[in-house]
Amino acid sequence: MITGDIKNRIDSIWDTFWTGGITNSITVLEQMTYLFFMKMLDDAQMKKEAAAAIMGVPVKEPVFRDGNWLNPERPEDTVGIPYRQLRWHVFRNMDAVTMFQTVRNWVFPFIKHLNEGEENAYSRFMGSAIFLIPAERTLTRIVEGIEGLDMNNRDVMGDVYEYVLSKMAASGNNGQFRTPRHIIRMMVELTEPTLKDVICDPAMGSAGFIVESARYVAEKYKADLLKRENRKHFQQEMFHGFDTDQTMLRIGAMNLMLHNVEQPCIEYKDSLSTDNADTDCYTLCLANPPFAGTLDKEAVSKSLLAVTSTTKTELLFVSLFIRMLQLGGRCASIVPDGVLFGNSKAHKALRRELVEHQRLQAVISMPSGVFQPYSGVSTAVLLFTKTNAGGTDRVWFYDMKADGYSLDQKRVPVEENDIPDVVARYHNLKAEEGRTRKEQSFLVPVDEIREKEYDLSINKYKEIEREVVVYDRPEVIWGRIAALEQQIAEAMEEFRTKYMEGV
Repeated sequence: MITGDIKNRIDSIWDTFWTGGITNSITVLEQMTYLFFMKMLDDAQMKKEAAAAIMGVPVKEPVFRDGNWLNPERPEDTVGIPYRQLRWHVFRNMDAVTMFQTVRNWVFPFIKHLNEGEENAYSRFMGSAIFLIPAERTLTRIVEGIEGLDMNNRDVMGDVYEYVLSKMAASGNNGQFRTPRHIIRMMVELTEPTLKDVICDPAMGSAGFIVESARYVAEKYKADLLKRENRKHFQQEMFHGFDTDQTMLRIGAMNLMLHNVEQPCIEYKDSLSTDNADTDCYTLCLANPPFAGTLDKEAVSKSLLAVTSTTKTELLFVSLFIRMLQLGGRCASIVPDGVLFGNSKAHKALRRELVEHQRLQAVISMPSGVFQPYSGVSTAVLLFTKTNAGGTDRVWFYDMKADGYSLDQKRVPVEENDIPDVVARYHNLKAEEGRTRKEQSFLVPVDEIREKEYDLSINKYKEIEREVVVYDRPEVIWGRIAALEQQIAEAMEEFRTKYMEGV
């Protein structure tokens, strides 16, 4: 949790962007991210330099070297600029005009070209970046605001970035890139990632699912992460993500870096196309894939169409999860309610695949306000394990009615919250065996699901207790009406004689 001082600092930086004319929230976040990266590079090297000075050895592989840097975008310039002037702690002390020119003309091109080898995930996606801060005064105020942030303190900076992401969502723009953090945390806790997992989100956006998985593993396996092989797996091999938006890849990469995942395997890739050939690669998929989209069938991977012949993205992504997972791999994915009960051949084929050929474990129906203020669509979480040999014997249904926030557009915190109950009950399904269909959660045998043609809507199985309402006979009701009319007439006559006679 960030402190009030840091929160106020970020709010001030955000306001500076807006008053400087940058009012698109994702542009604000992207430009802020560039400056975070500039400071992060310098802070990291200063830390290395301090350690090297104590040991009396040179800094190993410095980002800022001796001599001058030559800008590849300006081949006519054979002199360049001293590496030292590219460093945050140097240019922040320049006058406003000089700093603006240095950052725009030299520092920004430098970080754009800092993608040699495997420097870090963030720099690999800088090729299409554009520096948009318009004026000297705006840059100066933003740099002053960022100066107080310690980029080496990843715990604090991770929270800072989460707060910036929440501001992007709260602004009402680009909210589709952000699944509510408490919903992500619920899905991570349901699937319980371990250090042996290889995790993928093929629609990663700002990398919320990957970040929360990393946080969960770091918390639960803190001692194990001290081992070199585990740390290497965590840093370089465990987390995978794809997106088709370079801006979101930069934002996601920065989010992961600030949560101590330095070299995640994130790529620019259309997950549903033939470009993505990943098969039997991952042990856990966590995602909130795009809803209500349609694709050109010719561009869709044929292996996905073999499971469900459709152009609907919400169905194709579930098919993708099945293909990408290793045998025994788990998946937790948000889907629109239509996936649960749609009547098309594609909908039924996908549900049949989950029930008959994989092991469908749970369907958690969420309230329609979860994605407010961006969408009121009703959604659910599907949880299944890839077996390719069936194994579904019963499916657990949960009717979530509250998630800890109001279900209107304001989404303010409230006391009602089913999420702890969802997680606790899912991890103790044996205790659910005695629950009736009138309760909030219950188990349904697979044979009944087959009889219902693989309909996975909770309302298909839930028993609603209806009370019999007994109404009075018509003549009794008529008598009451007549009595009321008599009382009204008497009151009107009393008012007339008392106040209106003689007027």
